[in-house]
Amino acid sequence: MGKTIELRAAWGDTLLEMTKTHPNLMVLDGDLASSTMAQTVAYNAPDFFMNMGIAEQNMMGVAAGMATVGLIPWISTFACFLTSRSLDQLRISVAQPKLNVKLGGAYSGILTAKTGKTHIDVEDIAIMRALPNMVIVAPADGVETRLATLALTDMPGPAYLRLTRDATPVIFGDDYRFEFGKAVTLREGKDITIFGTGVQTVRALEACDLLAKDGISAHLVHVHTLKPIDADGIVAAARKTGRVLTTEDHNIIGGLGGAVAEVLGQRCPTLMKIHGLQDCYGESGPNDAMLEKYGMTPRHVAEAAKALLKKTI
Repeated sequence: MGKTIELRAAWGDTLLEMTKTHPNLMVLDGDLASSTMAQTVAYNAPDFFMNMGIAEQNMMGVAAGMATVGLIPWISTFACFLTSRSLDQLRISVAQPKLNVKLGGAYSGILTAKTGKTHIDVEDIAIMRALPNMVIVAPADGVETRLATLALTDMPGPAYLRLTRDATPVIFGDDYRFEFGKAVTLREGKDITIFGTGVQTVRALEACDLLAKDGISAHLVHVHTLKPIDADGIVAAARKTGRVLTTEDHNIIGGLGGAVAEVLGQRCPTLMKIHGLQDCYGESGPNDAMLEKYGMTPRHVAEAAKALLKKTI
């Protein structure tokens, strides 16, 4: 895992790439293009870009209107503004009529480069999962971000793409095929099943290496599509080991852990633990300090797995 790519940069580059193949594409930005990297389109294909200003509710309404006349609008702003400030417009104008609006939620999770705690969004997955008709994808690296952006653009209906700020290691090769709605097995194992999503999957992969040093064989599955979730894949992976740990850069309520628990509770009751932010808001600080404070490092994931292995029903 030597090469690193910013998810937001991969997203911006992919949008620019699609301006050559999708004449009906339009990028709407909430005055954050330099942060979300939508500026890649603004500088190189300005006819496909509109700065809507700091008016997210209005931007959502404009995107809905564009979708009704055959355009494919991609909204560019921070996750916290998408899921909270413009939630009413998202719910009524986009999700209910199932309009073809794509949502690029940048700066998700706790690593937001000291933007302040108000800009840290660890409840976005829970909010989006609760909206009927909404699709949710949280890519793990830049390679998957590009493929997910391409796939969601060509898929009808509203979709939320969860993006992070800082560069993360690339774990997928050029031959990687993104299959919407299908979880990806990254590592075979027999002692415990770990489900990760987004960039937290990269840390889970490192945690598997730590566990291997202690003789623990972890089965790692990356869940990039959180809605609709791969229920069959979840059940099959859980049955491999009989113990399940989920890990995510999100509140432990309503995110990946909740989605997996809903599946297993109905189809395959399994001893499990949900690892993530412990129902609290994040603070603002350096990345390493934030990961350590909220227990999100590979070491913490490995420790959670070991603790679960000691438990009995």
